[in-house]
Amino acid sequence: MGMYVRNGKPRDETWLREEVEAMGLDAAALQADEYVIAVEETTNERAGFGRLRVHVGERTVAELTSIGVIKSWRNQGVGAHILERLLTKGGDAGAESAYMLTDEPGYPAQFGFERCPTDDLPKPLGDRQAEKQSVVDDELVALTISLAAFEMPPRLREAFKSATPAGDAPTSDTDEDFGIDAETAPYKYGTGSRYDRPYRSSRKHVLKTM
Repeated sequence: MGMYVRNGKPRDETWLREEVEAMGLDAAALQADEYVIAVEETTNERAGFGRLRVHVGERTVAELTSIGVIKSWRNQGVGAHILERLLTKGGDAGAESAYMLTDEPGYPAQFGFERCPTDDLPKPLGDRQAEKQSVVDDELVALTISLAAFEMPPRLREAFKSATPAGDAPTSDTDEDFGIDAETAPYKYGTGSRYDRPYRSSRKHVLKTM
C-alpha cells in the first residue's frame, strides 16, 4: 500500500460535494479541478481533500481552503501532504506565497504559517475576510506562508508513506489526532471558533477555512 496526492478530476465531483457538505464546508461553486485529493494507490480509496483558489490581479494570490481528512485516515500525515500539494499547485499557478482565513491558527503554524496583518492582505483576501467576518462572531485571522518556507515534519512524511485506514476509531480531542506533536507544537488549541479549528465529528477530521 502507498499514498499519493493528485489533482481533482471530474469523476471526483460527486464525492467531493458529499464530503464537503458533510463536513460543513463551503460547497458553493465547487469545481473538482480546484481540489487536490489524497488517495491510497492500491485501492484508490480517497482519504482527504483540499481546495486552492487562485486570485489573479496585479499579482497571483493563492488561497487555501476547505481541507478535510476522512476520520479513518487521520493522524497519518494526510492533511499535511494535502497542504503541501496545494502549495505546489499555487506555485505552478504563479503565486509566491499562500494565504488562509481562520479563527484557529494552531494547526497551520507547525508548517510555517504566520499571521498576516489585515492591512497587508492582497485585495481579494481582504475583501473575503471582511465579508466572512460580517457573518461570524469570532475574529478571523489571516495566515500566510512563503511557498519556499513550508516545512513538512519528518514524522508526518514517514507516517504518510505507510498510511492505512484505521476504521471507526473513537472520537478524541487530542493534538495527536490531527498529526500534531503536543510536546513540540508552538501553540495550543482553544483560542478560535468552529470555522477553522479541526472539526470534531463522529466521522471526519476537518481543517475548516473560510
